Amino acid sequence: MPNPPRTAAILVAAGRGLRAGAGGPKQYRSVGGQPVIHRAMAPFCTHPLITAVQPVVNPDDAAVFDEAVRGLRYAPPVKGGATRQASVRAGLEALAAVKPDIVLIHDAARPFVSANVISRAIDAASISGAAIPVIPVTDTIKLVDDKAHVEATPERARLRIAQTPQSFRFDVILEAHRRAAREGRDDFTDDAALAEWAGLTVATFEGDAANMKLTTPEDFVREEARLASLLGDVRSGTGYDVHAFGDGDHLMICGVRVPHSRGFLAHSDGDVGLHALVDAILGALADGDIGSHFPPSDMKWKGASSDKFLKYAVERVSARGGRIANLEVTLICERPKIGPLRDQMRARIAEITGVDVSRVAVKATTSERLGFTGREEGIAATACATVRLPWDDTGPV
Repeated sequence: MPNPPRTAAILVAAGRGLRAGAGGPKQYRSVGGQPVIHRAMAPFCTHPLITAVQPVVNPDDAAVFDEAVRGLRYAPPVKGGATRQASVRAGLEALAAVKPDIVLIHDAARPFVSANVISRAIDAASISGAAIPVIPVTDTIKLVDDKAHVEATPERARLRIAQTPQSFRFDVILEAHRRAAREGRDDFTDDAALAEWAGLTVATFEGDAANMKLTTPEDFVREEARLASLLGDVRSGTGYDVHAFGDGDHLMICGVRVPHSRGFLAHSDGDVGLHALVDAILGALADGDIGSHFPPSDMKWKGASSDKFLKYAVERVSARGGRIANLEVTLICERPKIGPLRDQMRARIAEITGVDVSRVAVKATTSERLGFTGREEGIAATACATVRLPWDDTGPV
């Protein structure tokens, strides 16, 4: 059996996306709780036949790009050009030393590309040398003149909507882009049009209606609603934790170091707020509790920072295709006073979980000097987490 072609992917992400409205470049805006560019890149980064992923970005976006795609594997980003065509060429030139057999070129504003479409793109380019994904046109299309008068009605059966990733033999598309640059042609709206101009025969393969490009504010609203509709299994979980005071000069509470006359007696850092949140999330998933995942008998968790536990719980949600809708913590103590630190704690929980701070609540109460918290022997915390998970045909996943 012959070896599969060495395949690279270029993610074009240097545009400004002005038609998408306020909020910065659309590829860095959130859809379904995740940056658009992360959703667009991840299927390429995890595809077994993709050997290199080459992002092309605006250098002004370097910091936000790094944050948006954290955790993905990719080649160092290269600087984009003034046009999409120039950006694609920059990506191709960056891959020249790698010399892949096939290259897939994808718009970062298409966050819903599937592994199946990527596989079809590789197969099609391997056969034809140049191929693009397409979907049928379902509406009647009209050609109009400069006065908005209808000139013609094209035959709908022959019309297709082009998508990305567009796939090519690497050497052929690189030379086509170099030739266009030499001849001063910088007006091609996609790589298929440039390939046609260069004399290549461009084949088509089956695209995906979900693989749409986010262009306008309405696109974001529609996709948020669509993604929310897929997460119809809404679950809630609760958590409770308590830790006694011991020697020390600070407490870790909701991820924030709080100066205090005492410390926590605990196997880890004793963060009651984060521990309660972990149990709440795991409870919503029906996935045990913090002790079953991080047993106190295991010395590797001795003194561990509790943000690791919370990140793990969030990853369990993501692995199920889910999304955290809300997190709430109530701290029960006489001292320290939580009110002045509330917003800092909310921000830290949001940072750890990747949940917007507007979905994080931190509350505090006393026990009116009653019980162990009233005697200032320790702190207790309760938590609630609301999680949305996808349903399958037989019930919740």
